Amino acid sequence: MCGLVCAEQLAKHPKVNRLVLADRKTDAAEQLASRIPGGKAIVQTVDGTDRKALRDLLSSCDIVIATMPWRLNLLVLEVAAEVGADYVDFGMPFDGTGPEFDAAGTMCSDAGIAALVGMGQEPGISDVFAMHAAGQLDRADEAHVFDGDTASVEGLDLFSIWSPVDLLDEMSVPAAVFEDGRITFVPPLSSSQTYVFPEPVGPLKVYKTNHDETYFLPMGIKTLTRASFNIFIDPAWIEAAAILRRLGLLSHEPIEVRGTRVRPLDVLAAALPSPVDLLGRIRGHAYCVVEVTGVKDRKQRKIRMRSGISYDEAYRLHGTNATAYMVGTGGAVATEMLLDGDVRAKGLVIPEQLSPDGFLAGLRAKGLQIHEESVDLGA
Repeated sequence: MCGLVCAEQLAKHPKVNRLVLADRKTDAAEQLASRIPGGKAIVQTVDGTDRKALRDLLSSCDIVIATMPWRLNLLVLEVAAEVGADYVDFGMPFDGTGPEFDAAGTMCSDAGIAALVGMGQEPGISDVFAMHAAGQLDRADEAHVFDGDTASVEGLDLFSIWSPVDLLDEMSVPAAVFEDGRITFVPPLSSSQTYVFPEPVGPLKVYKTNHDETYFLPMGIKTLTRASFNIFIDPAWIEAAAILRRLGLLSHEPIEVRGTRVRPLDVLAAALPSPVDLLGRIRGHAYCVVEVTGVKDRKQRKIRMRSGISYDEAYRLHGTNATAYMVGTGGAVATEMLLDGDVRAKGLVIPEQLSPDGFLAGLRAKGLQIHEESVDLGA
């Protein structure tokens, strides 16, 4: 759904003359194509794990926007480099910014392409919020991202409002935390706090998970000593994850089931309802809040940036869910900056390298409300 939101917005850009909506299941893509005037959008059935099929698809494209579960996007990035197409995704296809990240950067630079990674909501909007906030301070010391969500669906205890594979993956791996100038890791879902989100969300228990921001923020804001990503996960999922982990059902390693090798995590994801099937049934609100603390005029100061939308409003105005709208909008703004020549770097480009003012203006133009406040913390 995030990709469809992005595509519908990009269809309005004057430099976009053709959109190819590619997926294994094309029902939603065909519905979107029928809404885009002038026959600008076409639909193709493509398996995103098939290198030849991807190469055939991307050979005629200038930009590819990869919106599969993040671990699958690495193949898309490799093929984009092979054919010389610029690349955008909503979450980098790496576990962190280590040797694999560096090698991909060299690959893209050598290919002469710009590969914009982590350009959705979190990462993406959250990173740009942090860069803008840091720019209001003389020195930024800490940056923390908080994802709050009160989504509920009548009759369902367990569901995901974005990729079920990515949700299960996020709960299954150690969480990265940036402290004292270096990345450390804590066990999955072992570090939590209660954070008070703006009304109508209110206080929620949030958990540290492995997320792009923890790696990206120190790269963009060199003075940081601490950075983290913190997300609300429904208590029903926390309880289930503990049992699933003990049973090995969150494993990434394939097992054989009646002659077929499958990853347990993929089986669980397939058993969950598709986010598309939940459209119109979700109630609640989604919020992204970023807090950057540091020094301004020799005093401690906190800059808080936030944006959010209700699920009712996202469905009524945009035909999607709140999270998909924010992720897809972040991706669309980043892609438009690439189209308009505002991104000139080649190789891997992280959100921290974008112009904060330009990015925020793009978000506002697409209807996202952005709130900023400054809090004096004293001497």
